[in-house]
Amino acid sequence: MTPGRLSKALARRMTFTWREQLTQTDIEALEANILRVGLVVRVRWAIVAALVVFSAAGAGIYATAGEFGGMWHQMVVPGVALGFVLLYNLFYQVNYRRLGHLTAFNVVQLLLDVAVVTLLIYYSGGVYSWFSAMYLLFILEAALILPRGFQAYIVALASGVAYGMTLLLVYIHVLPHMDMPFVHNDLQFQGSYVAVRVLWEFTVMFGTATVGTRLMAQWRQREGELAARSIYDERTGLYNRAYFRRELGVEIERARRDRRGVSVVLADIDDFDRFNQLFGHEAGNSMLEAVAGALRAAASSGDDGLSEESAGLVLVARYGGEEFALVVPEPKVATRQREGIRIAEEVCRRIGAVRDDDRSVTVSVGVATYPGDGRAPSELVGAADTALAAAAAAGGNRVAVGREGRDPDEVRT
Repeated sequence: MTPGRLSKALARRMTFTWREQLTQTDIEALEANILRVGLVVRVRWAIVAALVVFSAAGAGIYATAGEFGGMWHQMVVPGVALGFVLLYNLFYQVNYRRLGHLTAFNVVQLLLDVAVVTLLIYYSGGVYSWFSAMYLLFILEAALILPRGFQAYIVALASGVAYGMTLLLVYIHVLPHMDMPFVHNDLQFQGSYVAVRVLWEFTVMFGTATVGTRLMAQWRQREGELAARSIYDERTGLYNRAYFRRELGVEIERARRDRRGVSVVLADIDDFDRFNQLFGHEAGNSMLEAVAGALRAAASSGDDGLSEESAGLVLVARYGGEEFALVVPEPKVATRQREGIRIAEEVCRRIGAVRDDDRSVTVSVGVATYPGDGRAPSELVGAADTALAAAAAAGGNRVAVGREGRDPDEVRT
């Protein structure tokens, strides 16, 4: 693997979504994730406040019982650790909207929480400490904000290893045991008890990870289903007209910023009303689904040189009835309509080759490209529609380009 590909692979693993040119779906998913990260940051303030109140109240109880005198020195490091939590949580509070798309950012945040709680566990008696329950909160946070289920198990594993190593180092006398009030036995040096306690903690942590990831999987599936209903066409599974128009506006703005082109391809099935009359609407619906499959294949085909910049970014939508639309990013203005024409001709070829119950159809296709054929979504769609009408008037089963409905070969020359 070359250094360039390796760096891209690492970048994909470290970000919530890896595509350099985000689609509207990516943007919406990213915004939802950033909102979840913000929720976790706010929840952490509540956790820190609870820890401060607990520490103050617990110290008061110990002092009243006359057990606090020898403990004050043990609270210096935990106090510094809590101060550190306040500082880095303030950093996250300020920056989570800017950095919340970085998976590494969120993982480091959680591992810092694990490290701080491990310190609290050690300074509150190790094997006797109640603070291990805090690990469960971080595992649930991981299930909430990290995009892949296995990442919550990584946080669970890190928590279990940190807890187990702390108890092990005390057991083998590498770390001194921190005595606690009201505890008068030596459980920290009883190997079987320590082993069972570590096993129990691992069980609880991985159980929490399982519950959290399953709940979040269900939640995200439900979110996906609701989103799909708003942007997908039920019959074909392609994007719907409303989403096409919204995404076209986004792509035009991106093209304007990057000084490149973007093409609109409109395709209309020739004489589809006659097809329905001859074979019935059930056959017509089946043909629409077959055509949708051909459009997906045409949009993803790289056989004829779909550029790396455009690969995976072609949007395919059902525009209405038997009409379909594609948004095709062009690499550069200097190569305007190269991708759009290539995709349009691929659409014509693939749909002409479709056989559904030994029936076939053809399509008329129109192509228009920003900025030459229009600078606004309505202008671009209007130019593509004009080209489509020219293709249909010329007998169908062909591609026409631009406001004049020219033959693609005229544009190439």
